[in-house]
Amino acid sequence: MNLRAAVRRARRGEGGFTLIEMLVAMTMGVVVMGGVVILMIGAMRSQPKLESQATDVQTARWTLERMTREIRDGITVDRATPSSVSFQTYVRHATCGGTAMLASTATATKCEVTYACSGEVCTRLEAAPGVYTGTPTTLLTGIDNSGVFCFVPSTEKEPSKCGAASASQPTTYIGITLTMPEASGSGGLTASDGASLRNATLGD
Repeated sequence: MNLRAAVRRARRGEGGFTLIEMLVAMTMGVVVMGGVVILMIGAMRSQPKLESQATDVQTARWTLERMTREIRDGITVDRATPSSVSFQTYVRHATCGGTAMLASTATATKCEVTYACSGEVCTRLEAAPGVYTGTPTTLLTGIDNSGVFCFVPSTEKEPSKCGAASASQPTTYIGITLTMPEASGSGGLTASDGASLRNATLGD
């Protein structure tokens, strides 16, 4: 009997949510969902910019790696300015400026390599030693600094400091700085590296 009475009382109960409680809960749900939607829209809008920045980072790293690799094989620097550098180095091409690769056992070819960065573009030109003209290949676009190269020894008072090339002493180290601006204008990416000409004392 007591069990039946308890069941009847439970059926007659009026427990639940009031209209005000339902309205408050619905309002809070709308606010939470609105915040989630705003975050999702922000993430979707920023994704292309993040992908572009990642591509710029990879391209800058690849360009720096290629430049420093050829500089390390360098023999002598023939021309040196903040926006360009020409140096003789060893390349794995059958002829200077050609596309045919040498066999792994063949002796590397001595060529003149010129890196030039003007405006927003960095290019590479490969020619015979002492030749500085030809059709360059674009390596990197989108930079915003003209002072890309620095040299040691330099005109700086400190002998080991990288700066403008010294006219009285042969260059033994080339530094490289690439600055990629951010589209929003809030900053940018700066990638720096450098290398010494390890064949400088062996050049003829």
